[in-house]
Amino acid sequence: MHEMIDEIDAWLARGERVAVATVVKTMGSSPRLVGAKMIVSSGGSMAGSVSGGCIEGVVFGACQKALQTGEARLLHFGVADEEAWEVGLACGGEIDVFVEPLR
Repeated sequence: MHEMIDEIDAWLARGERVAVATVVKTMGSSPRLVGAKMIVSSGGSMAGSVSGGCIEGVVFGACQKALQTGEARLLHFGVADEEAWEVGLACGGEIDVFVEPLR
């Protein structure tokens, strides 16, 4: 977590905005535990992980949208969701990720 704080400080010092994605709920098998975080800068940098790679692209896009709109959003991924299969979440579980701009 300390490394993420350093990244956030560096991004803010460059005048970039930051969004935070946090795993808030898991059901069944999931690649990361509740509390796992990923941070994204308005300049396109990323640190951390919410899934070990299978949904990071979608979450990155949601972070960029949150930075544009200023609105938080709850994302849900599960094997029954078509989007989850498309991004590779085939671990058999479900995961909820809360995306918010850092204020």
